[in-house]
Amino acid sequence: MASPGKKSYPLRIDPALWAEIERLAAQELRSANAQVEFLLREALARRGRLPNPPDSPAGEDTVAD
Repeated sequence: MASPGKKSYPLRIDPALWAEIERLAAQELRSANAQVEFLLREALARRGRLPNPPDSPAGEDTVAD
């Protein structure tokens, strides 16, 4: 069951890639689902496309001037 406030999305993924995600998640003490979310956030941050964190109001700058 999806956590409240989280979008549920079925994902088709190569079994070898999923196995590596599960190994990495175990090493970093995360669930595979949390690891996928972490990797997606990390990739978006590298591209400068990270959305506002869920606890900050929409439209509020998260970067101090």
